[in-house]
Amino acid sequence: MKVAIAAGTRPEFIQVEPIIRELVGRNIEYIFIHSGQHYDYEMDKIFFEEMDVPDPTHYLGIGSKLPGEQIGEMITKSESIFRKENPDILLVTGDTNTALGVALAANKSKIKVGHFEAGMRSYDRSMPEEINRVIIDNFSDALFSPTERGIRNLHDNGIHDNVFLVGDVMLDSITYYRKLIENKARTLEDLSLTQKPYLLLTLHREANTDNKDRLKNILDAVSSVPYPVIFPIHPRTKQRIQSFNISMPDNIHAISPAGYFEFLRMIFHSEKLLTDSGGAQKQAFFLSKPCITLRPNTEWVETTESGWNILVDDNPEKIIEAVSSFNPQGSPDLSLFGNGESSRKIIDTVVSKF
Repeated sequence: MKVAIAAGTRPEFIQVEPIIRELVGRNIEYIFIHSGQHYDYEMDKIFFEEMDVPDPTHYLGIGSKLPGEQIGEMITKSESIFRKENPDILLVTGDTNTALGVALAANKSKIKVGHFEAGMRSYDRSMPEEINRVIIDNFSDALFSPTERGIRNLHDNGIHDNVFLVGDVMLDSITYYRKLIENKARTLEDLSLTQKPYLLLTLHREANTDNKDRLKNILDAVSSVPYPVIFPIHPRTKQRIQSFNISMPDNIHAISPAGYFEFLRMIFHSEKLLTDSGGAQKQAFFLSKPCITLRPNTEWVETTESGWNILVDDNPEKIIEAVSSFNPQGSPDLSLFGNGESSRKIIDTVVSKF
């Protein structure tokens, strides 16, 4: 059997690592396609070094382009790989242009497609990610959902065949690396914050970064909170702040994007996380940290329903109030996202059915 795996962005590298580790442990032949959608050190190579992700079998070198150009080039380059390698199935995750482009190429090459993180919905069609995940779900041959809600969403979309509840591969990763994550973050020493409470902020969604008013609302609100704020800044967000001529508030420490373990350590030791990232919402939940989501909706509804995530959009009053008063009690129910064995369940299914 030969399994193809595709990734090209920071969240995807995190999610495919447990899958590759599972394949290696079983001596199953695989090829790893790296699209190159993220291509600088902080967003790409550091993950290969820290997590021992193997070098890609095929590197597409797509880089930064308009979405249509990215997807079109991925289809063209991936299709020739599939015709040469002829894998039994391609596994993709999530909602990126990489997942959509490479999965379309596999479909046109008569290669089965397995989608993990299937069934996730924000029901916000203005988000490019929502369109990507809906399209992938509708032509995938195996749909691996992390949650019961994902299963219901797929059924509501009329998708019933080859739908599997497996849990979340990101929980696999955090469970596997838990001891490393609990170490002190080097960034705290660099910023002299080892003995001070702080907040962690991430911003990268197009709706926030490409809209000057929204971006300014969020940063102005964060400037008013009585905490230092660590802000690992996405390259696109940095460029937008500069082009909009927005001043960085004094209490925000803007740093380069952090590596996987360093970022998780910063979540683990923070008071709260403020983010527009779907993956970071889950990571905060898995690490029992309150999450303030800078969006009007989320595909990870389980985190809000269980009281560990609050949606504030770009509303300054809601942001400031959540920083002050949002304090979940007890511990989050991680079983909503499985038991840390999602990768095993996915590969069990692939081997038995495909």
